[in-house]
Amino acid sequence: MPGLLRGVARTAVVAGTATAVSNRVSRRQQGRWAAQQPYQTPPPQAASYAEAPAPPPAPDMSSKIEQLKQLGELKDQGVLTQAEFEDQKHRLLQA
Repeated sequence: MPGLLRGVARTAVVAGTATAVSNRVSRRQQGRWAAQQPYQTPPPQAASYAEAPAPPPAPDMSSKIEQLKQLGELKDQGVLTQAEFEDQKHRLLQA
């Protein structure tokens, strides 16, 4: 059992180190790319207060039902806990 724990701990350290290095490289590359691109000002927008943006279309109820079925299947398979299922169901029904 101690060998197993040592292997798990080593894997966690390696994964954490790889993630930290990857994040650092990504931030460095983004900084370089931002420095290479010339600064662009956004185009001016006309101020029109007469027209309000149209509300997004209401999601189709059949798609919500299908998503609820998929959530139920994930819960039955043990992928989601009851609390996660309830949270996702609440978010889906509030959307």
